[in-house]
Amino acid sequence: MSKKNGLITSSFKVVKKARNVAKRNERPASPPQDTENSSRHEEEQKLRQFDLDWRFGPSTGISRLQRWDRAKLHGLNPPEDIRDLLLLKQTDKDYNLSLWSEYPL
Repeated sequence: MSKKNGLITSSFKVVKKARNVAKRNERPASPPQDTENSSRHEEEQKLRQFDLDWRFGPSTGISRLQRWDRAKLHGLNPPEDIRDLLLLKQTDKDYNLSLWSEYPL
């Protein structure tokens, strides 16, 4: 062991490992996306945005469909796709009740 430059790294033999080029170029496979889950998430996001949009009136104490109908009655032009979604999923509690349904009045 001879010291060159006074550095500790100078006293050890340099060992380089062969690099596996194939391993480096491999990318981990992306997990399969559940399209049903992602579409449900997108639908719930749309409904939350509808709940938070005050242009269509208050959303406490009534269902989303009742709020949509009330907004239409008053000429507030609520989005038709929200109504279609609500009619399609009428039996699902997560779709019918607004974001504020679990809070007491």
